[in-house]
Amino acid sequence: MTSAEQTNLQVIRHYLSALQDGSVGEKMKRFFTESVRQIELPNKLNPNGQESDLASMLRRSEQGKKVLSNQSYEIVSEVAQGTRVAVEARWVGVLAVPFRTIPVGTEIKAHLAMFFEMEDGRIALQRNYDCFEPW
Repeated sequence: MTSAEQTNLQVIRHYLSALQDGSVGEKMKRFFTESVRQIELPNKLNPNGQESDLASMLRRSEQGKKVLSNQSYEIVSEVAQGTRVAVEARWVGVLAVPFRTIPVGTEIKAHLAMFFEMEDGRIALQRNYDCFEPW
């Protein structure tokens, strides 16, 4: 593995750690290029999927902080190839507010596949394939 690939993996590890630690908004901006795009493929929470730019991503992180009392990411596997990084992870979020019919304090679990395109040590593209466990 090249040093650039190792650096890219480290950036993604720090990114997921920052999310887990509750960082939101401007604190997260350092991980992204100005032209970043995040693509969330259709899933149980977002049946139509969505695409977000930097401003939307930062705004959504602020909103997420109000919905979840905490969240954790367990990296199952990771690989870097050139400017690309792929991560398989287990995610657990604990609701801070009721969601649909789910009460406060409920753990929501998902299995994630995240694919990143890196540019100068920052995330330029993130594609998420989120597979939520039944609730």
